[in-house]
Amino acid sequence: MQKTFLSVLTAAVLLSACAPTAKAPVATAPPAAQPAPAMPNWPALAQTFLDSYSAEYQRLYTASAEAEWRSNTHIVAGDTANAGATARANERLAAFTGSTANITRLRELLAHKAELTEIQVKQLETALYNAANSPQTIADVVSVRIKAETQQTEKLYGFDYKFAGKSVTTNDLDELLRQEKNPARRQQIWEASKEIGPTLKPGLLNLRSLRNQTVQALGYPDYFTYQASDYGLSREEMMTLVRKLNDELRPLYRELHTYARYELARQYGVKQVPDYLPASWLPNRWGQDWSSMVDVKGLDLDPVLAKKGSEWQVQQAERFYQSLGFPALPASFYTKSSLYPLPKGADYKKNNHASAWHLDLDQDVRSLMSVEPNTEWYETTHHELGHIYYYLTYTNPEVPVLLRGGANRAYHEAMGSLMGLAARQKPFLAGLGLIDPQVKTDEMQSLLKEALGSVVFIPFASGVMSEWENSFYADNLAPDQLNARWWELAKQYQGIVPPTARGEQFLDPATKTHINDDPAQYYDYALSYIILFQLHDHIAKNILKQDPHATNYYGNQEVGAFLADIMRPGASKDWRTVLKDKTGEDLSARAMVEYFQPLMAYLKEKNKGRKYTM
Repeated sequence: MQKTFLSVLTAAVLLSACAPTAKAPVATAPPAAQPAPAMPNWPALAQTFLDSYSAEYQRLYTASAEAEWRSNTHIVAGDTANAGATARANERLAAFTGSTANITRLRELLAHKAELTEIQVKQLETALYNAANSPQTIADVVSVRIKAETQQTEKLYGFDYKFAGKSVTTNDLDELLRQEKNPARRQQIWEASKEIGPTLKPGLLNLRSLRNQTVQALGYPDYFTYQASDYGLSREEMMTLVRKLNDELRPLYRELHTYARYELARQYGVKQVPDYLPASWLPNRWGQDWSSMVDVKGLDLDPVLAKKGSEWQVQQAERFYQSLGFPALPASFYTKSSLYPLPKGADYKKNNHASAWHLDLDQDVRSLMSVEPNTEWYETTHHELGHIYYYLTYTNPEVPVLLRGGANRAYHEAMGSLMGLAARQKPFLAGLGLIDPQVKTDEMQSLLKEALGSVVFIPFASGVMSEWENSFYADNLAPDQLNARWWELAKQYQGIVPPTARGEQFLDPATKTHINDDPAQYYDYALSYIILFQLHDHIAKNILKQDPHATNYYGNQEVGAFLADIMRPGASKDWRTVLKDKTGEDLSARAMVEYFQPLMAYLKEKNKGRKYTM
């Protein structure tokens, strides 16, 4: 890398000679004034560096993303070629972003941040933040960490789950948990979903050490603190924020928890209602979404969607965004994405967890899904395309490559989830012909189903997950306390307990994808729900002039313009400023609490005479 050296002119040495005494003295001109040293033009120097850095960063980022894509979409047991290629690509990216020369130069330029433009400072700070994830001052540690992460991902997605003597996918297990009514059989299904934990334990403990060592090289005390700093918050500030959200929603969650205990006991034919919910009773492996407990008559989309097929769902989600004024997706989205389950008998596996990818920080956008024609995937396709359109919207000349991200990480999830919420609203469904517009539906049951999805999620995301990873990384949670801490938090925040004793021979937190390959940032999802309700509240009341519980975004280009205004700057504007400018308020659970206020009264009436345990 180029280094800047200040040039300083040395003063000329004046030689004086004695004049011959016989001659008259000769008048001499005073020495010419020397020019002052040129002051560095820091904005120009910063821009030159950023232009060069960004071009190389984009090239290496693309190569890394392509390799990661292959590792997630083509997993062959015993084949290490993908893992090797991914590790090499990631190492090259890490060697660049964390190079000692780059770190030195970034610090030098940021020492003059007062002279730089705001957008230059943001780019330089982003580059330095990226460097902390792979500082080449400890290149050996970074290299080992990258290899370890690749190996962990392969173990995670290549695991052969077994139930009733047969190999099953995680999709199969999820479907069984939604449908099965026999508690004993439910427990077997749930336990099958946790079998992967012990396989992942050694790798996760190793990754904790490597991740912490990596960021400590640039002054962060631990990996959790590093991740929280991306919001401009300290670890303590982030934990204060997520605990506040839990406190604000706790009264409603308490009612939902009480309702669920009694309702599930009735569904499963259990006479003694338990004080805490057995984890195997819930229709989700981690108890993060209970919405399938409730079927809203007239809103059962599965039979209609089954006839339309998987492809229709993806294409319809695209049509939804186009109706708001967004462009058609690039043709490459359909040719390069992995959108549907692998064919039966395929000789390789893929990651079934839905995700959206911005492979080149330009127009190559893809989604990794396993879309099937059902309600869950209908919502998921709208969510994932929210990410895709966010990528495409901030990929514009005003947003430098380094700032092509969400206003914060939660904004990305908020955009996806907002569209998932909009796609479930009754007027919208009726407009698509998915339900009869004249159908009578129980509005309270609809609201209950929504709360069992979004409200129930908050204690898991900002409670159990965030507290456990905070303990794991920042407090260096002891290896013989990993599972105990997980279940302590599940009981405290979710009121959930394991169906049988889960000792330290298990590692139930590691069965959650994000603990392994998207670590110490699950609060993103909790914050995204808060943001999405704030955005939805504003759209419903101020743009559509509709009841927030019964909106139809479809075809409203003013809604599209409002969302595009949030998306377009990417990470070039402070996330707090964006939220305040667009909604008029700071981050708050107000809109979410208000949205579910009618349900609160309903649940209190329903739970009269029942035992509260939270």
